[in-house]
Amino acid sequence: MIRRKGFDEGLDELRAVLREMGAHVSKALDQAIECLQTKNIELAQQVVKNDASLNTLEENILDMGSKLIITQQPVAKDLRRIIVAFKISSDLERMGDLALDIAKVTLRLEGQQIIKPLVDIPHMASIVKEMIDDAIKSYLDENTDLAYKMAKEDDRVDSMYSHMISDLYAFMVEKPAEASQAMLQLLVGRYIERIGDHATNIGESTVYLVTGERPDLNQ
Repeated sequence: MIRRKGFDEGLDELRAVLREMGAHVSKALDQAIECLQTKNIELAQQVVKNDASLNTLEENILDMGSKLIITQQPVAKDLRRIIVAFKISSDLERMGDLALDIAKVTLRLEGQQIIKPLVDIPHMASIVKEMIDDAIKSYLDENTDLAYKMAKEDDRVDSMYSHMISDLYAFMVEKPAEASQAMLQLLVGRYIERIGDHATNIGESTVYLVTGERPDLNQ
């Protein structure tokens, strides 16, 4: 009984750090899109600076989970909870890197006027932000319904990104002198689309945790 209590307490701490990581990523994405829209260089620099704390949180997850495995020797679903936490922390860290990449685009655009109104990018980001929140909730609540919902939202983001590609390529044909910035906007779209993919990965990890089977939510 004492060992079980120790495991449950350790698992609660692990979940708390994952919740913190999710909040960090969600905020980083918000700030990255805001600084792109407002050309706020200081905010972009802050997003870049804050990325180091996300890396530290991922290291904490690895340390805490490893300690639980060594001291508590969990099996079956309990072991899956820790293994999945490792995978989720890796996905969240990569999502943070992608938010940082968006902020770096703002830094590259310093002094330039936005050549084409940012419409698809903020819309995609709002969907993906909700996916991030749902991803963490799906793990914490072991809710597979949320996991499958994210797959549908990811399809929406993919469709929007495809439309964005077509739109910006047509723009570049019409205005080749603006191709450089148009390509940067495409990069931002790609970064957001990839964040959505990582959120979907978390959904797949949740399904694995609950069922013991590895699904492909994109099928």
